[in-house]
Order: sequence, then structure tokens, then C-alpha cells
Amino acid sequence: MKLLLLILVLQITFSGIASLPIKASSGENDMAMAMRYLVNFYDLRIDDDKETKIKVHGNIMENKLQEMQQFLGLKVTGKLDVSTLDMMRKPRCGMPDVHDFSIMPGRLVWRKHFITYRINNYTPDMRREDVDSVIQEAFQVWSKVTPLRFSRVNSLRADIMIRFAYGEHGDNYPFSGKGGILAHAFGPGPGIGGDIHFDEAETWTKTYRGVNLFLVAVHEIGHSLGLYHSRDRKAIMFPTVSYVNPTTFRLSADDIRGIQSLYGGPNTDPDTCDPSFDAVTTVDDKIFFFKDRFFWWKFPKGPWSNASLISSLWPTLPSGIQAAYETGNKKDVFLFKGDKYWLVSNLRPQSNYPKSIRSLGFPDFVKKIDAAVFNPHLKKTYFFADNQYWRYDERRQIMDPNYPKLIITNFPGIGPKIDAVYYYNRHYYFFQGSKHVEYDAHHNRVIKIHEMRCK
Repeated sequence: MKLLLLILVLQITFSGIASLPIKASSGENDMAMAMRYLVNFYDLRIDDDKETKIKVHGNIMENKLQEMQQFLGLKVTGKLDVSTLDMMRKPRCGMPDVHDFSIMPGRLVWRKHFITYRINNYTPDMRREDVDSVIQEAFQVWSKVTPLRFSRVNSLRADIMIRFAYGEHGDNYPFSGKGGILAHAFGPGPGIGGDIHFDEAETWTKTYRGVNLFLVAVHEIGHSLGLYHSRDRKAIMFPTVSYVNPTTFRLSADDIRGIQSLYGGPNTDPDTCDPSFDAVTTVDDKIFFFKDRFFWWKFPKGPWSNASLISSLWPTLPSGIQAAYETGNKKDVFLFKGDKYWLVSNLRPQSNYPKSIRSLGFPDFVKKIDAAVFNPHLKKTYFFADNQYWRYDERRQIMDPNYPKLIITNFPGIGPKIDAVYYYNRHYYFFQGSKHVEYDAHHNRVIKIHEMRCK
């Protein structure tokens, strides 16, 4: 317990989502459990020889209960009532509760806007590609409201190292097993600063069953970026953890105010040193690259254009295009976002769009398309979603049978997921983060791997 109190004075601050027992441990009554809770999270200072005095002089306990009740939005009674005990038993973060939104002591923040992360190992509870996707989406939650950009690396030291571990795992903050601490993170800084650890004793999932990895990751990344706790029940940085559907999750206004107090709002200009793209496609004799609200174009062997707003070319189309491809006649370009797609012909958006991707034959579980590319020799379009791909017959306007298939199985050296792809001169060009992979479409093999640099 005393170790937990020390986190307020460490240069790198610890945080963790804890799940307190639903019932007091064997032989422990409600008062003892409450005192333990207040020691952990509200700086109640006791030792063995003072415990009797606290019981006699109840005003100390009462003051701490009032502080807790006020912070967590309970009726302020100073009494150990039913609602207070219920709150104490809810899953929550192991970091003390202080401000509406707060930053770590010493205003620890990253002094750069391009931050790397690495997933050191994987939980057996989930598919590796699902863990990759969930973690990436958790980082995107914060990048959407800040100028921060996150890139995953697969080797060497990253700014934020992520791992799953049991019990004592080398950082002096051991996990307590299933139902205890779910995860913890360290505030920005060198060494262990920014790192996130998940307790492998838990059952991790991407649904409402078990412990939802996405929600815990978003919370912990907030701590890795320098945020403390919020008293807003709608905030992901609120101390207790409640399930919400990850597909509809949004940061609260309080979360956004907190993170923007550290880093400011999103850039109004594109980040020209973020090497990743959301979508890439040929458009006649040019190659178009899409990122957030912007696009660039270039000839295959020419220089880059300046960045332009998507809305400046196509005012009626959304920003954040996620996939795009051009059909063989070099007049029609299809653009995808979420479960909708648009047709642009001769650079003009067409009427009667957007349409649902269901009209192309996608099942309901596909919520978005990650990338798409048309092969003019086969007259087929390949759609990539998560770790799978579908093949669409453009002449018959129907999906080919026996799909989807795994990307890594049928495109050796590619996957498990991709960000974007385009076709040029009998080659596919796949984009995975900062990697740009040239792929022989006829012989089905990787030719070169390039590392993308500032645009």
C-alpha cells in the first residue's frame, strides 16, 4: 500500500486499472475494505498503531469518504452507505483520484508529435491481428483530437512499449491475478516512461465478454500521454471502467479538453512527416494519396504535389477516405469510408451515391474496407478488410465464390493487415505504416521493401 502512495512523487507516474473484489476478502469487513480503498485512491494515511484512533476519531474517515463521494458523483454523506460501497467494488483504475482532468505531476508530456509504439508480445486470448487492430484503433482515438501521430515499429526500442505479463514482471508493480489490476501505464519519459502493461491473468477480448482490450487501452494510452483521472462519468479517464460498444465509442468533451490542454488540437495542415496513408489509387496517369482531410498526387516517377484539401476537389465527399481504386477505363474511381462508397467519374462525384458496401456483396460483419485495388488483366478488384480479402468480378458485377481468404496465405510477405494499395505496371504497391512494398502481381512475390520518408 505504501508503494502506491509513492506514485505521486515519482518522476514517472504509475497508473493501472484495478478491479476491486466484489466482496471483501475473507475475514475483511466493509470498514476494512473501505479503509483499504481510501488508502489506495484518496491518500488516507494510516499505520497499525493509528488504526484504533481513526476508528475513534471518525472525522478523518468521514472527510475522506466525502472527498471520494464528491469526486465520483455520489451523494455526499460522509457515511459508508450502500452506494459508496457499490462504487468501491467497481472495476477502476489503480491511480489516485484528484482533478476533473489532470496531468501527471511535473506536467510530463512528450516533447514531439510523432510517437512510436511496439507490441512486445501477445495474449493467447485473441488473434494477433485482432490485438494489432485494437491497439492501433486505441491510438487513433487520441490522434484524431491532437497533432500527435503514432506509428507501430516491430524492432528496437519504441517510445511506448506494450506487453502482456503475469504477476511480478520487473517494474516493481506486480499484477495480482484475475480480478485485480487489469493494466498499468507510465507517464511520458525515457526508459520505462510511456510503457503499458496488461495483466495476462485476465481474459482479453474485443467484445463485451471478458475484459475489452480497446477500452482499457484507450484509458491507459491517456496515462501514457500524460493524463490523470476525470470526475466526468462519461469520460474514458473516469476512474471506474464501464463497457461501451467500441464501434460507437467517442471521447467525451472532458477527455478532449484534457488532452488538448497538453498538446493542442489537431493540425489544420497535414503532417508531412507522417509516412502512412489512409488510401492510395491511380487516377488516370497520376497516383493519388489520401490522409485525413488531405490528398497529394504525383506521377509514377515524378515529384510530390503540395497537399490539398479533399473538399477543395470534391466538396460533397467526406474526409478520412479509407480505401480507393480506379477501374480499367481510367475514368471511374471508387472511394470508401465506413460502410459507404462513392463513385467519381472524370473527377466528378456521381449522383445516387453513397451506396452501401452490402450492395457489393459484403457480409454484415464487415464494417469498413481497409484497401482496394483493381487488376486490369484479370478484370478483378481485390478488397482488403482486417486480415482477409475478397475478390470482385467487375465484368459480372458480383463477388467471386469461396471468399474471403487470408491475406498472409495468398499474398506471401504481405499482411496480416494493410493500409492502402494501388496497381501500376503489373505490380501492386502495398502500404503498411511506413513500409511501401513493391509486389509482382504475376509471380505473386515481394520485389522490394521501401521505407517511406517525409512527403
